[in-house]
Amino acid sequence: MPARSTSFDVAIVGSGFGGAAAALACVRAGLRTVVVERGGWPERDTDDWSPRGILLDQRYRDKVAFESRLYGHGSVRIERPNSVVGGNSVFYGGAAMRLRETDFARWPLDYSELSPYYDEAERILGVHGVAGSDPFDPPRDHPYPHKSIDYSTPARRIHVAAESIGCRPFPLPLAINFTDETEPLCLRCTTCDGFPCKLEAKNDVTRTFLRLAVDEGLTIVAHTRVDRIAVAGRRASRLICVDRAGRAGVEIEADTIVVAAGALQSPALLLRSGLGAHEAVGRYLMRHCNTIVTCLFPFETNPEGTFHKQVCVTDLYEDVRVRDGVAVGVIQDIYTPAPEVMRHYAPRWGRWLINLTHKRLQNLLCVAEDEPRVENAVTLTDRLDEEGLPVIRVTHDYTDADCARNSLLSDRAKDILKAAGGRVPYRHRLDTFSHALGTLRMTTSENDGPVDRTGRLRAADNVYVTDSSVFPTSAGVNPSLTVAANAMRIGEGIARG
Repeated sequence: MPARSTSFDVAIVGSGFGGAAAALACVRAGLRTVVVERGGWPERDTDDWSPRGILLDQRYRDKVAFESRLYGHGSVRIERPNSVVGGNSVFYGGAAMRLRETDFARWPLDYSELSPYYDEAERILGVHGVAGSDPFDPPRDHPYPHKSIDYSTPARRIHVAAESIGCRPFPLPLAINFTDETEPLCLRCTTCDGFPCKLEAKNDVTRTFLRLAVDEGLTIVAHTRVDRIAVAGRRASRLICVDRAGRAGVEIEADTIVVAAGALQSPALLLRSGLGAHEAVGRYLMRHCNTIVTCLFPFETNPEGTFHKQVCVTDLYEDVRVRDGVAVGVIQDIYTPAPEVMRHYAPRWGRWLINLTHKRLQNLLCVAEDEPRVENAVTLTDRLDEEGLPVIRVTHDYTDADCARNSLLSDRAKDILKAAGGRVPYRHRLDTFSHALGTLRMTTSENDGPVDRTGRLRAADNVYVTDSSVFPTSAGVNPSLTVAANAMRIGEGIARG
């Protein structure tokens, strides 16, 4: 069957934070823009709040898996990422933090250049926060669009405990609709992290950036896989795609191509398209060094089952900057997963304890900066996947310094939980790629990275990258707000020509 063909000014691959924010900037400038997404739309039904359905059975998992090899082990793990319109924003927990001024030391731009885009991204995402409450909060021209809500009982417990040991806790900035009664309001439940919101009260990009962009003319093509970018000389001409539902070929012509498929899929697409000649394409993968610290309490920690992802601690953020040149990271309140999820991931000897202890647990998430290393990479194997494309392999390991920074945070988190009344601390390392960064790093020098400060791929005159893969460093905070702000900056540059 011959490929169907359509034509646009800008074609964007991927509909997460990077693709959605760039799309809004382009359509606002009057450019005919299309977003191509391999997944379908979120269902927004009761099953979207099912711990087993979402976290274990992976309702939105993609048809195609990738391989990962972690921690220097020889064994290969098969992973199926979520694919959905809105990307990882559909599953994130709403945390919306800015990088600090010091985090930009190895970036080709500084904080002041991104600050106005942070303001706009916070406004579009409806972020609730308290300006100046974070002891390392960077300068701001505007307050948060909305004030933080009052702490729930579990959150207050963590805040008071952190203060009691000398920390300076503050309300975690959150992109969740707590107050706008013209839109679906948050019910204050515990299904933000890892779940789509069936009410659309979590301000993911489907109800913020993409909704605004569609109102101004954006076209979204879902269930469509981009196999490669067609390139002649230094110019890309079109996307070679397949409609995954009808299995028909689709060609999307565009004057400008934007790659925003995420830090794992974006370099794979460039490699399949013959645009991977730069030695850094797919290299320097980062994902933060993350751990959950849990303590057992002599009482039920959240008997009402209420929302409490509200507290953040950044006191250690700059403690190793002089020595390591990076941040330590942050500590955030986080929910206790459903018992069936905990039993699935618990060691065999500990599963029988879950039913006895589940209601008496409270947790803190530690997000530590990890270093970019050339050995950590996304590559293509010689084998083909279920859809006839080369299988993606992801290799990643942490340095001793990465783990030491994580230990600093974990020890402080344990102290906070113990001050709150917790006992028997336990640490669980997170192995996800939800914070994957850095595989198409944006640099000043052409030798150091494949993308320049404008977001343009150095190997082509009209290909740009706007997702988390352009991060030269991971910093020590959740990356979503920075991805959105930087994508808006790059999108405006594309619109200016």
